[in-house]
Amino acid sequence: MDPFATLGIPRAFDVDLAAIDKVHRELSRALHPDRYVGAPPSERGASLSKAVEVNEAWRVVRDPIRRAEALLALGGVAVTEGDGPRSSATDPAFLMEMLEQREALAEAKQSKDIEAVRRMASAMQERAREVERALAEGFARGEAAKLVGKVGELKFYRRFLDEVSAIEDAIQDEPAA
Repeated sequence: MDPFATLGIPRAFDVDLAAIDKVHRELSRALHPDRYVGAPPSERGASLSKAVEVNEAWRVVRDPIRRAEALLALGGVAVTEGDGPRSSATDPAFLMEMLEQREALAEAKQSKDIEAVRRMASAMQERAREVERALAEGFARGEAAKLVGKVGELKFYRRFLDEVSAIEDAIQDEPAA
C-alpha cells in the first residue's frame, strides 16, 4: 500500500499534518458506512475496505518513523531490524551514547529527580527534531538509501521519550512522602 497515494498527497517526509488531517476527515466522511446503508453488499464492503485503508494510511503518514519507513520501502530501500546490510541499527558510538543516556535516565528515575528526567527529555526531543529535519532534507534530495541509520536513531529517541513519559507518570502518581 502507498499511504501517500491513498490519501492523494505527494510522497514526501516533510508534510503538512493539518492538511493531512483535513484530507483524512473528508475521505472518512465520504466513506462512512452510514452513506452506504442502502447500497448493495459489495459496495458496502468496498467502502469499508477503502475506509480501513484510508485510516491506516493516515496513521502511517502522521507518524514520522512509519512515514520514513514507507518512503524507504516505496523507494526500494528495505529496512530490517538487527545487524543486516539494510539494518536501521546505527554506529557503535551512537549505541554506546544511548546506553549511557538510558542509564542516566534510570538513575534519575531511581532518585525520583523529575527535573533531571525533564531535562533529558528536552534534549532528546531536540535531537529527534534534528533527525526529522535531516530526514526531510535527505528525502527531498532523493537520498533515501542514506537515511536508514537516521530512521534507526529516531526509533531510539522515540523509545527513550516513551520511557520518559512512563517515568513522569510513575513519579507524579506516587503519593507525597
